[in-house]
Amino acid sequence: MEESVVFQWSVFRSLLAILQWWGFNVTVIIMNKWIFQKLDFKFPLTVSCVHFICSSIGAYVVIKVLKIKPLIVVESEDRWRRIFPMSFVFCINIVLGNVSLRFIPVSFMQTIKSFTPATTVVLQWLVWRKYFDWRIWASLVPIVGGILLTSVTELSFNMFGFCAALFGCLATSTKTILAESLLHGYKFDSINTVYYMAPFATMILGLPAILVEGSGVINWFYTHEDVWSAVIIILCSGLLAFCLNFSIFYVIHSTTAVTFNVAGNLKVAFAVLVSWMIFRNPISVMNSVGMRHYTCGMYLLWVCEALALPAASTARNSSNTQDSEEPDGVTSPCK
Repeated sequence: MEESVVFQWSVFRSLLAILQWWGFNVTVIIMNKWIFQKLDFKFPLTVSCVHFICSSIGAYVVIKVLKIKPLIVVESEDRWRRIFPMSFVFCINIVLGNVSLRFIPVSFMQTIKSFTPATTVVLQWLVWRKYFDWRIWASLVPIVGGILLTSVTELSFNMFGFCAALFGCLATSTKTILAESLLHGYKFDSINTVYYMAPFATMILGLPAILVEGSGVINWFYTHEDVWSAVIIILCSGLLAFCLNFSIFYVIHSTTAVTFNVAGNLKVAFAVLVSWMIFRNPISVMNSVGMRHYTCGMYLLWVCEALALPAASTARNSSNTQDSEEPDGVTSPCK
């Protein structure tokens, strides 16, 4: 009975984490596109830098001022060895996402990002030598096929934006796997991860943003009609980005890497609908067919992962039972 209650609470917690992540994610994406398109602030590096600065300040307030979460002390060596690489990859992921939004519609960008589960599975198989059931590999076929069909028939296609979103998938997969290892392996919570990661990301991105976009931002300040209202919107997007960063690591902490990416792709339909209602970007019939294909693939991937979990759990329990039956001083040849 107690195990059933714990399981139900775990499922509820995971569902709640995914839903709040969906809300923040779609809101930030729509706001970023609004900033690039409606406010004519076409500086993705600067927007990303503002987001990281707001995340740094927000995490500091939560831990140091409000003391909602205790600070997890990390040695200086571990910060550079474990947190800095993830910050670098996370920074690249955010920048590529904003760059793609600068050139392609939200619906197309979100569709390309749906390729992330495929790259996550391949990376975990190649680098971490993680085994996946053949049904998971088979479920990737409609995902890849649907995305290819959607890309070929996209009416607002832009090669630079397409490549940025595609490489962003690889960065997202790497970031997700690294974050899962950091949170689960080293007992980090989500807010402490943002506390340590956001300053590194700001440091990495600050100088390139000034060198590449500094003069353009200054010129925008002098030429834009309503500067201060636009600045408020940009800062609000930074505040929401902090909430999104917090929610990303919270949902990773509550689920697995593949589940995180599957949940991310289930929100694509909602993001596409909202973006179409706001920006009215054209969507062809074949585009929608491609979206349905990869949506079916996402469902198949979720089902296959759910079927694989009991088998993995049974194997672990069997292994634990065998280990516990060994007498003292005897080592299993499998170890």
